[in-house]
This record gives sequence, structure tokens and C-alpha cells, in this order.
Amino acid sequence: MRDVDGLAGDGYAELPAGQFPAFARHDLPELGYERSRREPDWARSCTIAGRHHEVDLPTFQSGGWYDIFSQGTLDNFTAMRSAGRPATLVMGPWTHVNRGHVIGDVNFGFGAHSDFMGMRGRAIDMQIDWFQRTIGDGEALEPDTGQVLLFVMGTNQWREETEWPLSRAVDTDFHLRADGRLTAEPPPVAEQAEEFTYDPLDPVPTTGGALLMPDDFRPGPLDQAAVETREDVLVFTTEPLTQDTEVTGRVRAVLFAATDGPSTDWVARLCDVDENGVSRNVTDGIVRVRAAAPGEAAEHVVDLWSTSIVFRAGHRIRLQVTSSNFPRWDRNLNTGEPEDSATTARVARQQIFHDPDRPSRIILPVVPPA
Repeated sequence: MRDVDGLAGDGYAELPAGQFPAFARHDLPELGYERSRREPDWARSCTIAGRHHEVDLPTFQSGGWYDIFSQGTLDNFTAMRSAGRPATLVMGPWTHVNRGHVIGDVNFGFGAHSDFMGMRGRAIDMQIDWFQRTIGDGEALEPDTGQVLLFVMGTNQWREETEWPLSRAVDTDFHLRADGRLTAEPPPVAEQAEEFTYDPLDPVPTTGGALLMPDDFRPGPLDQAAVETREDVLVFTTEPLTQDTEVTGRVRAVLFAATDGPSTDWVARLCDVDENGVSRNVTDGIVRVRAAAPGEAAEHVVDLWSTSIVFRAGHRIRLQVTSSNFPRWDRNLNTGEPEDSATTARVARQQIFHDPDRPSRIILPVVPPA
């Protein structure tokens, strides 16, 4: 029982990661991973990517900004629309299982609750009504024109749209600068690279985010103080905003980075820092890379998935950069060995560059004020 009780802790850290040793020791049934390796055709049959045109029915996509499947929900919606199929989208501030109004450390107001939906009634009733209108007893009663309903965090309001992504959103660069600054202006002259050491045996602990994990790891927006005081986490922050700034859409970070190992990970996390200095995570992403040569800088794009949030006036926008978020993502052991079978780790020396020729930055889809 000790092994089972420790699955959410030590169980994640055991190597090799691909075998999940605690399962193997007790002959516990695997969760589809081994079958997907043995039968790639079966694994491919389970994905809808590239097959949306085969779906000849209206669809209703519903998810949350802190749901582990949030980007998949959005991608399904856009793919159905691209295939010319009617599609409806509802995105709340929710996690995968919590559709209430308190998510992580944040109370988004009772209007965020799926039983209220900003005075629209219960989410389940919206879905039943959609089924009755679009399918009825087997025949469509009226065409599904498709609705987009987004919860905008920060202002904590539901908003109706006709599209996703929003065509009026403008990709806006915020540049990493010396002294931990994050600015709209790129560096005009060379600035010294930032450095940190990444030890896979002491990874950055998962603290909030879009999770579907045991209760030991709370999903949603959480205070990042313990993360941001670590020496292996770089932090870049804007000055206090002079006006509300809405970010709605897909977020990306462009990092010009180098490692002295053959392989490593780059993690980027967007945070909202309130007027009291409390930093809470909004969205994050990771990219696994192989170094062309030790210490050689290369450009890497990190997909942080999508969000909808208004950074209020007086708040600050923050970007964390590091090399792990464990056990949200498995650790890169920095050796270049196959991740499934590797059992040894090495410490890596990491560098992030921000100069005119290597402008590391985060790209935010900023929605202009109405």
C-alpha cells in the first residue's frame, strides 16, 4: 500500500519514467500507454485530428481556461468551423472537474458558476436547449448558427462572440530585458544573457495550471511566490499597467536559448501580478529541444495555449522562464537518452538571450478597447 499511497509523490519521480515502476512492481494494469506503443494504428484511430470533415453534425464544445483539455476544445471548435460544420463554443474559467466560481485561489464571482452563467441559467440547461433546437427527435428544428461564449477573467464577465480566435486581437510583443524587465520596446543594444542551472533531480514543482492530477496538485491560478524565489526560475515583469489590457487568444513565447547539454526543456508561464504583488499563473507551455551544439543559441517557440483575461490597471504582466514544471510535465534528464528508458540525469547550464539579434519575447493577443 505504501507504493500506491505514494503514487502522487515519489511515484512520479521514479525512473525510468516510461515504465512507471510502481505499476510494474505490483502488476497493475496500464492505462493505454503500452497499447498505444504496441498498436500505433489503434492510437491513431482514437484521434479526431484531420478527420473533422467526417463529422456531419452540429457540435457543442465546452471547456475551461484551466482545463487540461482547453486547447483541444478550442482546436476542435476551429477545425469544425473550418470544415464548414456548425459549432458552438463555451469557455469558462473552470478546471476539468470544477465548474464552480472559485478556481484555485481566485473567486471569479458567482456569475462564473456553471449553475448561473451570468444569469443565463445552468450550463446543462443551455446544452439541453441546444440539443432540442439542433437535433430534436432526430431532425434539426432550426439551423445551428453557432455561438461563442467566453468568460473573460479579470473583469469576470461572460461575453458573446461570433468567432474564435478573435480577428480583432493584435499580436503584441513584450520583450525580455535586463534586470527582469518586460517591455514593449525591444533591447536597443546588447544585454547580458540570463543564466540559471537546471537540475532534473530538483525540478520546479507544479504549482497550479491546467491540470488533471491527484488532489495533491491543485489546478487553477495559484500564488507563485514559492516558484518565483527559486534560483532556476527567471522572472520578467512589466511596470504597473496604466490601463486595462485584455489578452484573448493563443499565447506564444519566443526564446533565444542555449544549453550545455544535448537535450533540455524550456518552460514559459504567463502570470498576472496584482497591486499587492501577488503573482498568479494564467497559462503556460513547454517545448523539448535537442541542442545543435552545446552552448549554441537557438530560437525556440513555446506554445502557452490560449486564455482570456483582462490585466487590470495597476496590475503587472509577468513571464516566468525555466526548464521544468514537475510532475505536470515529465522531466528532461538533459542526457539526450530516450525519455522512456533513461535512468540517469545531468545538471544543465541554461542561458536566455535578449539583444537586438536575439529578441526573446512573449507574444500576447491584445484586444483593443471597444
